Amino acid sequence: MSLHRLTSVTIGVPDLEATIAYYTEFGLDHRGQGVFATQDGGEQLRLVRTPVRRLVELGVGVDDSDDIARIAVQLERLGVPRDFDSNVLRATEPVTGAVVRVEVAPRIAQAPVPATPYNGPGRTERRGRAPGVVRTTRVQPKKLGHTVLGTTNLQATMGFFTEGIGFKVSDYIGDKGAFMRCSVDHHNVLAMAAPVNFLHHTSWQVDDVDDVGRGACAMLEGHPERHVWGLGRHHAGSNFFWYLKDPAGNFSEYYSDMDCIPEDDIWKPEVWEGAKGLFNWGPPPPPSFLQPDDLAELMTGQHAPR
Repeated sequence: MSLHRLTSVTIGVPDLEATIAYYTEFGLDHRGQGVFATQDGGEQLRLVRTPVRRLVELGVGVDDSDDIARIAVQLERLGVPRDFDSNVLRATEPVTGAVVRVEVAPRIAQAPVPATPYNGPGRTERRGRAPGVVRTTRVQPKKLGHTVLGTTNLQATMGFFTEGIGFKVSDYIGDKGAFMRCSVDHHNVLAMAAPVNFLHHTSWQVDDVDDVGRGACAMLEGHPERHVWGLGRHHAGSNFFWYLKDPAGNFSEYYSDMDCIPEDDIWKPEVWEGAKGLFNWGPPPPPSFLQPDDLAELMTGQHAPR
């Protein structure tokens, strides 16, 4: 696959200063003017001021200019306008209005993190207290993992990403959603059928389940209203998760242990129905996870900071 990762995401929010403070506390490195970096992925989040919260732009990395030219041809066949040169292509997803920026970019290089030792029946891998118990370092996400979009035309949005950009489908949530990948991770974009186009959440990789929990608990200290859903484990993708809510109403997820699909592997997408489309274990999702509280405001274009 010549596509190899999400390079960045640009999110529009009405309450810029409060949202900058939130993602700074979330563990991203604020480089100034609403631009944030992850530990391994470089500058991967940009916050800009918009009347309503929305996904403004999604960056996708490719290897070379031949990839740009091929994607330009694929989009032309779909009748999607695009603007491109040898290094960058921009096209607007016609349903959600989000710009997808395809750019020649280096593949992400992540230094291996030593496996966390776990004790279990008949085996002692660790003596003393568990690392996750004694860690005192701040949780800082390693990379942007995926973005989830609500779309009023699921088939059209799927077609744009798969037939136009070149994503591959990993799994389906019944006829309501599609997990799509542009890397070896199980998914980098999830498109979900919704009554309004909106950004559901962005997801950020941390080392392990302990850092999922530590990061979330730190964010919730003094701010219980930020809690959305977790701790749990998804079925599609298998990752551990905990979802929080930023001041604009967007969800942000700490995740670890995502399924990987090497480029030469044969992978057959499966269709997950009911709870399996959402999670394997954990508390049931709250109603606000499936239908965020501000959907009516987003439908009318009248959004207030939260």
